[in-house]
Amino acid sequence: MAEQINENYFRQLNQMLRDHDRSIPFLLVDLDRLDKNIDVLKKSISRDTVYRIVLKSLPSLSLVDHVMQRYGTNDLMVFHQPFLTHVAEHYGKEVDVLMGKPMPVKTAKYFYDTLRPSAQGFDPYAQVQWLVDTTARVCQYIDMAKQLGKEIRLNIEIDVGLHRGGFDTVESLHEALQLIQSNSEYVSLSGLMGYDPHIVKLPSIVRSQSRSLQLANDFYDQCKSLIKNKFPLLWRDNLTFNGAGSPTINLHMGDTSPLNDISAGSCLVKPTTFDIPTLDDYVPASYIATPVLKKMEGTQIPGLEKLKTSLNLLSTKNKRSYFIYGGFWKADYCYPKGASQNSIYSASTNQTMVNISPEAQLEVDDFVFLRPHQSEFVFLQFGKILAVRDFKIVDEWEVLTN
Repeated sequence: MAEQINENYFRQLNQMLRDHDRSIPFLLVDLDRLDKNIDVLKKSISRDTVYRIVLKSLPSLSLVDHVMQRYGTNDLMVFHQPFLTHVAEHYGKEVDVLMGKPMPVKTAKYFYDTLRPSAQGFDPYAQVQWLVDTTARVCQYIDMAKQLGKEIRLNIEIDVGLHRGGFDTVESLHEALQLIQSNSEYVSLSGLMGYDPHIVKLPSIVRSQSRSLQLANDFYDQCKSLIKNKFPLLWRDNLTFNGAGSPTINLHMGDTSPLNDISAGSCLVKPTTFDIPTLDDYVPASYIATPVLKKMEGTQIPGLEKLKTSLNLLSTKNKRSYFIYGGFWKADYCYPKGASQNSIYSASTNQTMVNISPEAQLEVDDFVFLRPHQSEFVFLQFGKILAVRDFKIVDEWEVLTN
């Protein structure tokens, strides 16, 4: 569901930024809205289910700290080796990290070789679950563990219908489990991971949501049964059976879900990609705000100057043109209402022409607001995140770097 524009909300944000001591493009996170989303998530997830924060969707340790404290979780999902290193050096003994995608084995080895001792006592062998998706990668990680002389934890990626890799048959999974069991002095099984966003993205004409969910859950249950029945030495009650993600978290709230560990992050800041029915209870909590540098009467296009009058008649928005600081982000204009990039002038990362209805009464040094399409890439483009509460900037949070 697209956000309903609250004129007064953005006017107050605009005034807050006009009063700020700097005027550049900012990435804002509204802490009041963020907290509301955290509370919605907490009420949705069973107490018996682990909530795992997705770091790529909330790529700031200060932001993650806030979510950890508000929700009450120390479990993370990490997708990038440099971010894993930051996590290892920042957090203490209690955090558990599940890798969200398989890492090339030399990248995993690089992590171990370059990690500085953590003052907080992070144990990189006991606190990281490495994701493995093929028998070949299982063998590579076993060899790495032998080189390190340490036991490491392996979580197995299974294909529950997304078809982006992972074990897609019980037979192939059997071979991987046999390898892990035969090398128990070097590796231990930490669980399974099955990502299922296709459930809500598939057109219903292809397959219904309920049928997709049933097929995904049935295969997940078959994989769990294989471990429990055929590999009892690998089975433990605290194995991590991870899955979901923001699009499907609400589909795993009942007793029929095979998951005991759910990952999500984007729903808490809700970029536009997540304006979907399963997340209707969540509100947008992140915005790009960028100042207006120039205001001009009419719209002039290079080489088409003679068409200025015609363009004005074609759309009332063409009666005014504005150039903003920056632009060309993966984002949609959301305020002032009806603001849009001029499609003929084309986008610019330096100064983008924006057309807005004259009714907006936008002036130079006012701010134009956009909603990011996603958080994992866009948040990293602004250096710092402005943490806002009750229309006041209460903190500036560094984002993660390589």
